Amino acid sequence: MYSRPITLDTFFLGTHHPNWLKKTAVPLFVSRRRLANRKRLPVARGPWALDSGGFQELNLHGEWTVTVKEYVAEVRRYAGEIGNLRWAASMDWMCEPFVLAKTGLGVEEHQRRTIDNVKALLAAAPELPWAPVIQGWSWGDYMRHADAYQKAGIDLSMFPAVGVGSICRRQSTTSAGTILACLQDTKAKLHGFGFKLRGLALSEEYLTSADSLAWSYAARRRPPLPECVGDHEHCGNCIRAGLRWWHRVMTQVLGKDVPRPTEPPVQGRLF
Repeated sequence: MYSRPITLDTFFLGTHHPNWLKKTAVPLFVSRRRLANRKRLPVARGPWALDSGGFQELNLHGEWTVTVKEYVAEVRRYAGEIGNLRWAASMDWMCEPFVLAKTGLGVEEHQRRTIDNVKALLAAAPELPWAPVIQGWSWGDYMRHADAYQKAGIDLSMFPAVGVGSICRRQSTTSAGTILACLQDTKAKLHGFGFKLRGLALSEEYLTSADSLAWSYAARRRPPLPECVGDHEHCGNCIRAGLRWWHRVMTQVLGKDVPRPTEPPVQGRLF
């Protein structure tokens, strides 16, 4: 087994609001569904990564309604106008049982379509920073999919990131850690989609990057920050809450010595 320890290098703060890209240099994770059809795009102050929105596509429609040509055009625009794009996830096919029920297809077919999409993206725009995704459900599924990439002539170690899909809902389990540990054989820069704190603590050594929106879901169920009282009922979409959570994760969970990010000024009360 390829056993070189990997220290998580970048933790992307998930956000529903693309305009945060111009407000902070903290690494951000943004879905294409939040950027599509926008006439004006923000200019990014820091690095960011693009989620293809595959989960929503398959969960809502049972198939991809976005074509490869459309996605390539979008990513080209984001890379050029927003800038600082670290990578864009491929148009993968998730393998959770309820997603398979939506599509009516099996794990192997989802895996095949995921690889076919990577091939199509590379053929259409080899200059863009694509991030393939390894998909599966069981341990064997992931190993076979990694092997299938190799057989297809796709060297996963050459990409800026390689996502590990269909794992976020069990990322704090030993089985997820085993999958990530065994995928070290690929020598890929593995990315963990939607990793919460426990999952990060258990699997940090196997990941090069991860993202999370967990802060937003938690903040929706809590009162707003003191300085946000009167502005909103909760801080689920609050950049101050997001930046503070990111800093806590970086310093307390991942043990990184990073400065506290600058927050936007608190708007004065009119009355």
